[in-house]
Amino acid sequence: MIQQRILVTGGCGYIGSHTLVCLLDPSNSPSIQYSVVVVDNLSNSSPESLIRVADICNIQGFAISDDGRRGSDPSNRLIFRAVDCCDYVRLREVFLEFQAEGGFDSAVHFAGLKAVG
Repeated sequence: MIQQRILVTGGCGYIGSHTLVCLLDPSNSPSIQYSVVVVDNLSNSSPESLIRVADICNIQGFAISDDGRRGSDPSNRLIFRAVDCCDYVRLREVFLEFQAEGGFDSAVHFAGLKAVG
């Protein structure tokens, strides 16, 4: 089985969280197992959406830290970091954190501020 780590910015939002379900549902790609790292500043979303994603995808033990800044499950299939993509220093820390494990195979960028009208 091929394993890939995907960075998803804005993963706690509507489109991002639905993309997570597609990536993490094993029936969508039986030959590839994705580990997803979500980066979101939570300005227009909530980490509660990740708890729901974990439930839908049957990812056991996913939890958000007490301070709401980090989250993961025991198998590290779903990982969360509360980071603003405009904060270069903190975003670089995320890249460095996963560099020793091979970094990211790809990134999906959904982070942005919504504006209507």
